[in-house]
Amino acid sequence: MSQSNSSDFMGGLLAGAAIGTVIGLLAAPRSGKYTRKVLKKSADAVPDLIADLSTSLQFHTDKLSHTTLQNWDSTLERLKEALIAGQAASRQEFAKTDPPRD
Repeated sequence: MSQSNSSDFMGGLLAGAAIGTVIGLLAAPRSGKYTRKVLKKSADAVPDLIADLSTSLQFHTDKLSHTTLQNWDSTLERLKEALIAGQAASRQEFAKTDPPRD
């Protein structure tokens, strides 16, 4: 996933959570004082939510990066083995078709 896609996703996630919270609270049958209190608590929790999301995103990014590097190393090793086998097979085939030199 590119940096732009990650940023767009995180921005959309946060915006969606905020909009959903506000609509849900405003549509709830509670007094204005209680609703404002809940909104303040929700607003106070946003930095913690962002920190948690950031930590989670970093963990998953590191895990994906590590897995990708492992797969890359394995792929390179298999490619080297395939090239060596292909060279050996080519030499054998060439030896069969090469006329004997006198």
